[in-house]
Amino acid sequence: MAPQVLQNAFICACNMCIRGGILTLTFDEVLKRPKRGSVDEAIAELKNLLGDKVSTKPADLFSYSHDYWLITFHWLLKGKVPALPDAVVFPESEEDVVNAVRVAHEKGVPLYPYGGGSGVLGGTVPEYGGIVVDLKRLRDLRLYEDDLMVEAGAGVNGYYIEEYLNRRGYTLGHFPQSLYPSTVGGWVATKAIGQFSTRYGGIEDMVLGLRAVIPPGKLIELKPHPRTATGPDLRKLFVGSEGIFGIVTRVWLKVRPYPEERFLLSFASESLEEALDSVRRILHRGARPAVVRIYDRVETKRHFYKFEELYGKIGTVIIVEGDSRLARAEKEIVEREFKGVPAGEEPVRHWLETRFNVKEISEFAPIGVVIDTIEVAVNWSRAAELYENVIRAMKSVKGTLMASAHASHFYDQGVCFYFTFAGVPPRGRSAGEFYNAVWDAAMRATLDSGGTISHHHGIGRHRRGWLAEELGDAYEVLRKVKLAIDEKDVMNPGNMVM
Repeated sequence: MAPQVLQNAFICACNMCIRGGILTLTFDEVLKRPKRGSVDEAIAELKNLLGDKVSTKPADLFSYSHDYWLITFHWLLKGKVPALPDAVVFPESEEDVVNAVRVAHEKGVPLYPYGGGSGVLGGTVPEYGGIVVDLKRLRDLRLYEDDLMVEAGAGVNGYYIEEYLNRRGYTLGHFPQSLYPSTVGGWVATKAIGQFSTRYGGIEDMVLGLRAVIPPGKLIELKPHPRTATGPDLRKLFVGSEGIFGIVTRVWLKVRPYPEERFLLSFASESLEEALDSVRRILHRGARPAVVRIYDRVETKRHFYKFEELYGKIGTVIIVEGDSRLARAEKEIVEREFKGVPAGEEPVRHWLETRFNVKEISEFAPIGVVIDTIEVAVNWSRAAELYENVIRAMKSVKGTLMASAHASHFYDQGVCFYFTFAGVPPRGRSAGEFYNAVWDAAMRATLDSGGTISHHHGIGRHRRGWLAEELGDAYEVLRKVKLAIDEKDVMNPGNMVM
């Protein structure tokens, strides 16, 4: 079922009544908490300041009640939403954002930054009511060719910025699976990473400078320098902050010349350990392929079922690109060090053609199947152990039908595993209860195996329950920094920290 059809199914499932000849929709709000602050006063003041850039229309409130957190689909099909805001603001300038933050701070009203809505952990859910700030109208762009840098408003669409750069002979090299709906501000806020990260890095490696609005309504600028030693790097404070300190409005990012040449390679291995060890050796030789993805047997069958040479094996796809001479040298290193059987270019072409396809949740949620993905990271010395432990833990939860993984991001020190599970809640257990049980099993196995509970999706409202355990005493440091910047706790309250 396509997303728009799924939404129609939701509307049919919600509560409807007619009052004074007007059709009214009412919603059950799964995560709703008591409202904070003088909401009506804040909305009235913002309408006076921003006019029609403030909306309280039911359709807008519904649209901004959720992101792409996958358990939400099961709630929507039953006429439920995570939580409704009281208003949505559509700023068109940094001054508009300053006004929104100032009013929210003065009135004690929660404020939730919103980019493309492609987050998968409930990071934008307005659980305390209040005001959602949609930043997609902040979308100006400027390229600085001599400095290999691009300046972008927080609302610039991911696909658009890459097309803009490509036409001018450059690339950002940032290709998250959410490339089409996501925004630059969302990338920074969630510490996003793209499919070509082994060469180009994550968004934290690209940010040179930024502007952000923090309480009580102050615009701050961290200028774009190649490097600066002016105390702790405050740019990093906002990268991955998920809106709990303030709202990122503008970013300066590194760009690269568009690659001169590209090589596509794939391999079939007999074991996951063999493939992992091959990639580790390649990286330790100094080569930096743009893409490396190792699929376990389940996912190789799922994604490469039409390639007989990979079926039943561990499949690996690799893309090497860049300056022609450098790319050829790296290709030679890959071919020399990878111990699997070469499987040609076609599996990689297939991956390139299908890599943004995320239709499974829309197809399976309506028939009761619960699906999600969980990305974690671990050092090389415990990589195989973590993979086995997490797969075993997810399968141990009653109702799990499938658990699999691929390794999608690589470093000199370790690897990111991207797990997928699917199942049907057993009798007497709701979709949410089953979902949480599998997640808890995976998080516990990750922590026990020496891994980190998040590699690139962030924390949001879903992972916050395990964050304190990973951070230990540093969790209180995070809380103190949050309240030092946002003393009234109006910036995305409930996200990440409680």
